[in-house]
Amino acid sequence: MIFERGYFQSNRVNESKIKDSLNEVKSFSARNAYSTKPTVFLSHKHDDLDDVRGVIGELENLGAKVYIDSMDNKMPNETNGDTAKRIKEVIKYCNKFILLATDNAIESYWCNWELGIGDVHKYNQHIAILPMKEKDTYDHKYKGNEYLQIYPQITHYEAFTNYSGHSFKTGFYISNPHDNYITELEVWLRQ
Repeated sequence: MIFERGYFQSNRVNESKIKDSLNEVKSFSARNAYSTKPTVFLSHKHDDLDDVRGVIGELENLGAKVYIDSMDNKMPNETNGDTAKRIKEVIKYCNKFILLATDNAIESYWCNWELGIGDVHKYNQHIAILPMKEKDTYDHKYKGNEYLQIYPQITHYEAFTNYSGHSFKTGFYISNPHDNYITELEVWLRQ
């Protein structure tokens, strides 16, 4: 499943919850505990902040704390080498890495670089792609790069029973392209 832009809008966190979350991001330090909850580095293009807020809301509803670099007051005012050092530090520290793979993010040098850092430190079991296409477009128009196909993807399933009789509830899952195995997103976040 490729999500459409705006899909997560109903899950946007309210402003007080966003402020609490962002205050934690602003004071994030890899030397001090960020949270007792699972932590997620959410790689995104800054132009996609409306969708980012909805994704943050969904992940926080599932019990995660989400780091986004655009809200980190320890980032330099202008992008430089310290920016890259800070991002590497945070990616290494966070439990999970998720790329919000919009067309903008796929074209971004920074998002691709972050994915590479995530690949090195998170391996396939702690990294996921959340594919997102433009509204009212066909899935085949989604121009996700081929290399994204090697990573597990976040998807949404309606309740179903598989061929071996195992029942799955409606919700978000991590789908692994290598073995067709799925895991509830909430469970994956805690692994």
